[in-house]
Amino acid sequence: MTTIPHGVHILTTKREYKGKTYRAHLLRRTFREDGKVKAEVLSNLTALGDDLVALLKAALHGAQVGVLDTQLEVEKSWHHGHVRTVMLAMERLGMAKLLAVGASRERSLCLAMIAARILAPASKLTTSSWFSNTTLAMELGLESVDENELYAAMDWLIEQQAGIEKRLAKRHLHDDGMVLFDLSSTWVEGKNCPLAAFGYNRDHKRGKQQINFGLVTDGQGRPVSVHVVRGNVGDPNTLMPQVEKVGKEFGIHRFVMIGDRGMLSQKHINTLKSDHPGVHWLTALRTEAIRKLVEDKSIQPELFDDKNLFELQHDAFPDERLVACRNPALASLRAHKRQELLAATELDLKKISARITAGRLKDAGKIGLAAGRVVNKHKMAKHFVLEIAKESLVFTRDEAAILAEAALDGLYVIRTSVAASKRTAAETVHDYKRLTQVEHAFRSIKTVDLHVRPLWHYTEKRVKAHIFLCMLAYYVQWHLEKALAPLTFADDEPTPREARDPVAPAKPSDATRAKHATKLNKSGEPVARLSRVLAGMSTIVRNRCRWPGQAQTFDVDTMADKQQRHVLELVGAMVV
Repeated sequence: MTTIPHGVHILTTKREYKGKTYRAHLLRRTFREDGKVKAEVLSNLTALGDDLVALLKAALHGAQVGVLDTQLEVEKSWHHGHVRTVMLAMERLGMAKLLAVGASRERSLCLAMIAARILAPASKLTTSSWFSNTTLAMELGLESVDENELYAAMDWLIEQQAGIEKRLAKRHLHDDGMVLFDLSSTWVEGKNCPLAAFGYNRDHKRGKQQINFGLVTDGQGRPVSVHVVRGNVGDPNTLMPQVEKVGKEFGIHRFVMIGDRGMLSQKHINTLKSDHPGVHWLTALRTEAIRKLVEDKSIQPELFDDKNLFELQHDAFPDERLVACRNPALASLRAHKRQELLAATELDLKKISARITAGRLKDAGKIGLAAGRVVNKHKMAKHFVLEIAKESLVFTRDEAAILAEAALDGLYVIRTSVAASKRTAAETVHDYKRLTQVEHAFRSIKTVDLHVRPLWHYTEKRVKAHIFLCMLAYYVQWHLEKALAPLTFADDEPTPREARDPVAPAKPSDATRAKHATKLNKSGEPVARLSRVLAGMSTIVRNRCRWPGQAQTFDVDTMADKQQRHVLELVGAMVV
C-alpha cells in the first residue's frame, strides 16, 4: 500500500441546526513552518458518505483496506490555484457585497468576469469557454455559462454602478482627503458605437474612432469611479462632473482635487472658488504661464543654485501658492531630445531641397505643403524660419525661439490653494506626483494586464459596462499587487517620502534593485511579474476521481508547494 504523507488526516465536524445534525469530513494536512504548526484543508470529503470516509480514515491510520490498494481513476482535471488566489482576494475585499447585497446569478457571473479579466483577459465568447478549464464557475456555483449570459450580466452590472461606486467611495474617500482624476482613451472597432468619435488619440491608432474614460481614485491610486464619454470630449470638459459626483453622490464636500495642467484650467479654478468653497485644487502651470514668470523675473535661474525648489506668490494667482521646481536631469534630457528633433527636421528639409534641385518639385504651393509636413512631423515649426518661393526653399533655425524654450527646460511650477500650514512645499510636489498612480492604473487597464482595448461592443450600455468591469478588476489587482509585492518586482520597501527628493526622479530602493538584478527577494524566493505569479498558482489542479467500478466521484486538489503556500498566506493577510 502507498505510504500516506505525514500529517494527512481526516477531520470530522458536527453541527446541530433546527434539530438536525450536519456532519462534514475534511481531508487536512498539518505541517510545521517557522517553528509553528499549521493546517491546510486539501479537500471536502463529505460527499463520499460516512462509510467510505471510514475506510479512508482506517487507511490513513495504516490499516490494510483492500479497495484502497487499487489505483484511482481521474475523470477530469481543472486548473484551480490561480482561481483560488483571486477568489481569496475578492473574499478579503468583500467584492460580492460590493456588487450587490443579495446573492444572484448575475452577481456571480460578474464576479467570474472580474476574476477572468485578471487571469485571462479576452472577449466574452472566449471567456465563457475558458471557464470550462478552470474551477472558477464551480467555485461560484455556476454550471454551464455562455456569452449571452455574460452580456446580460454586464447589463445588470451597469445598473448597479452608482451604488457600487458609492460603497467604494465610503471605503476610500473622506473629508479633507485627496481625489485624483485623469482622462484616457481607447480605440473602438466598428462604426456603430454611439460613443465613438475621432478625437485626441493617446493610443496613436490612426483611422480609429475612440471613446474617452475618466478615472477617479483616492490618494493612493485605488479606483473609486469611472466615467465614459464620447471620444471627442476634451480633458477640461470632464472634470467638473466628477467634482459634482464626489460632492453630491459620495457626500464628500471637503477635499483636494489633483489633476494635470491640461485638466484643471483657470476656468475650472474660478468655478471651484465660487461654487465649491470646500474643494481645494492642486495642479501645474502651463508652459505659457511659466514663460511669463521667467520673463518678469519672478523665476530666475540663480534661485535654483542652492536648492531645486522654492515657493513664491504672484499677483496673477491670488490666494494661491506656487512651487517652482527645476529638475536638472529632465532639463538635460529635454535639451538632448530637442537637438535630435532639430537635426531630424533639418535632414528631412534637405531631402525636399534635393527634390527641388533635381527638378522634381517646382510649385511653391507644393513645396510649402511638403515643408509644412516635415516641420510639423517633429513639432519643430516654432524653431524654423522658412522662405518658400518657386523652385526654392531656404530654411534656418530660429535661435531666439530655441533659447527661449531652453530656458524652461526641466522647469515646472505647481499651483495649489492648499495652505502652507496644511502641506509644505515639498509635500505639495510629492502630492502632485501622486498622479503617476492614475497613470499606472491606465497602463494596467489598457495594455499591461487587463487589456481593455480594443473595444468590440457597440451599444452605449455595453461599452460603459466593459470599462466599469475593467475598473473593478483593477481594484482587485491593485490590492493583489500590494499584497504580493514581496514576490514580485514591486518596491515593497520604498524609501519614506520625507527622505526622498521631491523634485528628482523617483529611484527604486536598494532591495528593489537587488530583486531586479538577482530575480530573487531577500528570502531567496524567486520573483516575477504578478501575471507570472498567478500563472504559477495554476499548477494547483482539482482532480475529479473515482474508485474503479464505482459511479460516485469526489474531488481532490493537488497540494500547494512552499512558494504557493506563501502566495496564499500573503493574499489571506491582505489589508483592505
